[in-house]
Formats: sequence, C-alpha cells, structure tokens
Amino acid sequence: MSMIFFACVVRVRDGLPLSASTDFYHTQDFLEWRRRLKSLALRLAQYPGRGSAEGRDFSIHFSSFGDVACMAICSCQCPATMAFCFLETLWWEFTASYDTTCIGLASRPYAFLEFDNIIQKVKWHFNYVSSSQMESSLKKIQEELKLQPPVVLTLEDTDVANGVMNGHTPMRLEPAPNFRMEPVTALGILSLILNIMCAALNLIRGVHLAEHSLQVAHEEIGNVLAFLVPFVACIFQDPGNWFCWLDQTS
Repeated sequence: MSMIFFACVVRVRDGLPLSASTDFYHTQDFLEWRRRLKSLALRLAQYPGRGSAEGRDFSIHFSSFGDVACMAICSCQCPATMAFCFLETLWWEFTASYDTTCIGLASRPYAFLEFDNIIQKVKWHFNYVSSSQMESSLKKIQEELKLQPPVVLTLEDTDVANGVMNGHTPMRLEPAPNFRMEPVTALGILSLILNIMCAALNLIRGVHLAEHSLQVAHEEIGNVLAFLVPFVACIFQDPGNWFCWLDQTS
C-alpha cells in the first residue's frame, strides 16, 4: 500500500521548487494539500529542521538542512519515522547530485526536473520495500526524533500562508506623489532673455546673409546655415524655462 503520495525538493530561502515527483492523484482533497504544501514551502525559512502538519486523511512532512528542503504528502497511516527517513534519503541524493552554486543560481521552477526519476525510485522503495530492510535507518531517525522532536504545525498555519501566497491579504495602497513645477528664478528669467536675444541676433544675421548669398552664389548657402543652426539651438537650449515662464504668465 502506497503511503507516500508526493514529494518535492525546494529551496529554503524563497520556496522555489527545484524538482518534484510525478503526480498521479487528482482528488479535490489531495489538490488542496498540494496547495498547502506549496504555500508552506514559502515559509520554510521560519522552521529550520523537521516539521509536520497533519490532517484527517493526509499529512505534510518536511526536512530542511541548509538551503535545501525536502517535503512530502503522506497518508495519515504513514509513520513519521518512515516519512522523515524518506526525506533524509532524498536530501542526501539531491545534494550529492547538485552543488550549492547550482542550487543558488536556479532562477526558474523545477530547474532540476531530471531528478524526478530519483524521487520516483526512492518513493517506490519506501512504499513497497519491507520496513525490516530499513531497520537501521529507521532506528537512527527514531532516536533523532526523540532528541529533537519535529515542529508540529496546525492546518491554520498553512491556511495563513495559502492566503498570503494567493494574494488574499489586503494590500495598503498609497496615493501617487503629486509633483508641481517650481517657479522660474531670477537666474532662469535672465537666461531666457539672453537666449531670446541671441536667437534674434542669429536670425537677423541669417536673413541678411541669405539675401546676399542668393544674389552672389549658391555655394554660400552654408554660411546661412551657420547662423540659422545657432538660432534653432538657442530656441531649444532651455525649454524648461520656456514652459515654466508660460505657465506663470497664463
């Protein structure tokens, strides 16, 4: 009889799923526990070590060491000793396959999807191999659990995390800041006047030179541009003062 239904490996600091077993169960209750596991993974940094959350039909067990945690959804008939022995075996298999640098650089969910085959093999081993063949491993875990019992979480703990994950908690919205242009200073007004005078002087020179150039030769058109370009530059040199000044006069 299968007692371990689902298992996954997640990164502790942000709950990013790194690999997971194939899901063959699609009942409404099981999917609800999948959501609970996913939301609990986001808060694993608060619960270092081992922990459990038990319900009527299913239970969640997790084992966290360093930045890697293994989680499982098991039947309520599954002994905690077997569940944690399974999670520890899975943790050793994963950390032996991938170094901390690869785990830390993972940026997308299920970046180590190929590890799914290992999860399936280990899960099958614990589901169908006699516990007598794992007696030494189970005894070691049992002693560790006596010395340091796992954290016991309630279903309300996972419900709160689920609400945060799905965005049900209210968000405080703040009004956007209202920016207003400051009045033009005396230096800005002086700069504006000087720009207007320079532009007017360049325009007058350009017009007179244009009349003379058209009468003399077409090659002199470059001289006209030499005065018209500074005229345009003066107009657009300080547009901020223009707009501020027009805003104050209107």
